[in-house]
Amino acid sequence: MSQPKIVVSQDAAQSSDNYDIIYSNITFINLIREEAEEEDPEEDRVDEMIPHDAFLSYYVDYYLSQYENGNFSQFVYNTGADLELIDWIIEGLEKMGSVEHLALLKKRLEVLENMDEVVLEAFIESDYFGTNPTRDLLNDDAFFNIEEDLIDLNATWLKQHPELLVLSIDAMYDYAEQLLGKKVERE
Repeated sequence: MSQPKIVVSQDAAQSSDNYDIIYSNITFINLIREEAEEEDPEEDRVDEMIPHDAFLSYYVDYYLSQYENGNFSQFVYNTGADLELIDWIIEGLEKMGSVEHLALLKKRLEVLENMDEVVLEAFIESDYFGTNPTRDLLNDDAFFNIEEDLIDLNATWLKQHPELLVLSIDAMYDYAEQLLGKKVERE
């Protein structure tokens, strides 16, 4: 099979709701992950089946949803302060043309990198709710004042991406089966 593609549904690509194309990408990645894990939980072949940029869109959306739901501290807590993941998100923001979100994330990353490792580890292993000075230090409400629309940036980037493959739902399953080399139960 040729280079893998960023796969989304026709309906999502044509939708007036920009989140639909992002969600379609997420859904396809999750399908591949679940089916690949079912086949062999020890072997991670997903990176070979999904383009890097599809993951960038996926992780930028994850970052956005975590920040909107519980600020930067929730993102750090739920990812275990995964600096490699943050690097992927920074790369995604750069490719999408983000300026404001990128600047804020780099600022928050600096706070995170300057944090004492013992304090950070204790935060990750503690209860998130209740009195938590580390959580409060990580948070930055400036995020909520940013006018740049990350969903629009992400969706526009996906729609213009040279690796984008727009398929019907049935064709998406066919493509997944080709990638996985097995039948996929259709819902």
